[in-house]
Order: sequence, then structure tokens, then C-alpha cells
Amino acid sequence: MEWTSILAIYALFWVVSAFVLLPFGVETHDEAGIAKVPGQAESAPANFRPGLLAKRATGLAVLLTTLYVLNYAFGWIRAEDLIFWGPTAG
Repeated sequence: MEWTSILAIYALFWVVSAFVLLPFGVETHDEAGIAKVPGQAESAPANFRPGLLAKRATGLAVLLTTLYVLNYAFGWIRAEDLIFWGPTAG
């Protein structure tokens, strides 16, 4: 597998990881006991930390990319293994 392909797969995993991890560890102003600004949405985060989110997304993306590349190299799960119903090849 080319290094550019691995980089592209990593970038895709990073973006998906960031969106999956986005709601974890965030509190609203009511949960944190902080006064809200007039006109602020009830669901606005009080402690959004993009740096921590980026670190967590990076770690998860590295793990997922490593598993993907190892699976590509060793063939642990093939496309044929993901067919759960329907006609089977004879």
C-alpha cells in the first residue's frame, strides 16, 4: 500500500473520529453551574476544548489506521467475509 493511501485513510479516520468523540466530556452551562449569556442556546458547551478533542481523535485515528493497514497486509477480514446473507459463491 502506498504511503499516500495510508495518509488519506488516516485523514478520513481522523475526521470521523473527531465527529464521533465530539459529544464526550462536554458540559452545558447548567451542568457546570456557570451563568449563561443572554441569548445563548441551552445546549452550548461550557468547556469545549478543541485541543483535547484533536489529541483524542489523533490517537483513535492512529489506532484505526494501524488496524486497517495490518488487515490489508495480512487479510484477516476480506470483503467476502462481510456477506451475511444472499447468494454464496459455489
